[in-house]
Amino acid sequence: MTKRSIINYLPAIFICFLNCTSETKSAADAAELVINNAKIYTVNKNQPEAEALAVKDGKIVFIGSNKDVKKYIGDSTEVLDSKGQFVMPGFIEGHGHIHGLGASLINLNLMNVKNWDEIVVMVADAVKKAKPGDWIVGRGWHQEKWNPAPAKNYLGYPYHEELDKVSPDNPVLLSHASGHSAYVNAKAMELAGITSSTKNPSGGDIVKDKSGVIVGVLAETAQGLVSRAYGSWINQQSEEVQKAKWAESIKLAEEDCLKKGVTSFQDAGSSFAQVQWMKELAQQGKLNIRHWLMVRDGNAALRSHANVFPIVNEGNGFLTVKAVKVSLDGALGSYGAWLLEPYTDRADWVGNNTFNIDSLKAIADFCWQNNLQLCVHAIGDRANREVINIYAGQITIDKNKDHRWRVEHAQHVNPLEIPRFKEWNVIASMQGIHCTSDAPFVPKRLGAKRSEEGAYVWQSFLKAGVVVNNGTDVPVEDEDPIANFYASVTRKLKDGTEFYPTQKMTREQALYSYTLANAFAAFQEKDKGSLEVGKYADIVILSNDLITCKDEEIKNTKVVTTIVGGKVKYKGQF
Repeated sequence: MTKRSIINYLPAIFICFLNCTSETKSAADAAELVINNAKIYTVNKNQPEAEALAVKDGKIVFIGSNKDVKKYIGDSTEVLDSKGQFVMPGFIEGHGHIHGLGASLINLNLMNVKNWDEIVVMVADAVKKAKPGDWIVGRGWHQEKWNPAPAKNYLGYPYHEELDKVSPDNPVLLSHASGHSAYVNAKAMELAGITSSTKNPSGGDIVKDKSGVIVGVLAETAQGLVSRAYGSWINQQSEEVQKAKWAESIKLAEEDCLKKGVTSFQDAGSSFAQVQWMKELAQQGKLNIRHWLMVRDGNAALRSHANVFPIVNEGNGFLTVKAVKVSLDGALGSYGAWLLEPYTDRADWVGNNTFNIDSLKAIADFCWQNNLQLCVHAIGDRANREVINIYAGQITIDKNKDHRWRVEHAQHVNPLEIPRFKEWNVIASMQGIHCTSDAPFVPKRLGAKRSEEGAYVWQSFLKAGVVVNNGTDVPVEDEDPIANFYASVTRKLKDGTEFYPTQKMTREQALYSYTLANAFAAFQEKDKGSLEVGKYADIVILSNDLITCKDEEIKNTKVVTTIVGGKVKYKGQF
């Protein structure tokens, strides 16, 4: 090659040198994880889809094409070939009970029992393993779902006699799936001092038949009568023992969430003691999913513990506590939802107001003054109206304040309230699975007109411009996002019928409600909820494309991989 020829090639050689230098620099700053060959649904309207993404230091540093992601791959990079599978942001449980889920995995889990007879057998088996005097505790039953119904019952509730036979010396406390009522046996009532002459507490009901005979069901605040006796037994154990059992329950709950693609959990009601224990786990790096807690306590306790707030992104983004939870009424299934008009199948009953209105107003003021989110449980149309009235009275102080106060459930609303949610920028924190789970008994409780106009009216809220976020209320329902997503987009019941299908969500709306809407509902949309550069690498890989697969294929969708902060936390075995 002549000297002139070499000179002619110098520009190309120089460019090659620059490229090599650039590649070397990129390799030194390589990603820890790369996912490629994927069908990525980002939930980011500015970049809806992608083929690949890269993660470094727990956050997304690139999202785009298979070709462009290569520059982030170094010798130590873990590369996940998704083989065309569906990749999306990790599901965020928008309203659940993490402590309740953990307890359900340790105590009797009654969610899948078919009838009362199965429950009696489960209690009998538990008694055989227990010491005399130990409490037999469980949760998850729902009388409307039993087949067959108990032969002897009142309002669908069997009497406590059969529990007494199998557990004469062990008190029994079995919570309804909703958590708004509980079955107890004679021993539990004896320890609690409950007799036929015991008066109902405010906001509660010791259920008695028309002859005044105690059935064995304690509704709403009446549960507190037995809870105190149960608490006394628990407190006989050392705090160390109680804490160790609780920590094990949280570990089991997180493992269950990860198997189902849940990477963040919004807990609807933690005590201050549980907040402290969760904070310790976060500081020790022992949490495996991200937690956002609502504190549930009375006005006086909130004010005396005001210095606890706020906790923000403790443990590298694994714990935030900046919200308060209050329950204003009960559940529809247990006749506890507070209604404007009586129940269709219980004409003398409008449900329960379970929290003092003036106390709620005081808590609203406390939250407003301390920049805390207020999240009020309201299921019945009367409860929803009262909450909006209280919210409006507080928000009117500064309507431009970004408060993001929430109504938890908003299950049955009067249509007149829907524009008021929008007017006061109130979030409707709803649970898709409640619709199809409750649908078989909703018309019995509310009648056809109220069911159609106000029950689980997701599209009515969305069309009014109201933010709707999604969850399962676990352990009321299983926290499985796939089943919840299916309910949200089909409203289909087991018999194939659809419950007022005009209210079902689109696929896009449902995924948004389960990801970015949940993040927004917790002031966390800058950190999670979509797959974008700079956000936490909380990711789930699924076996089916939730946007395009057929409705019935949704139910068969499996969680292939769950990733939190760029770390693979779960891999399915298929």
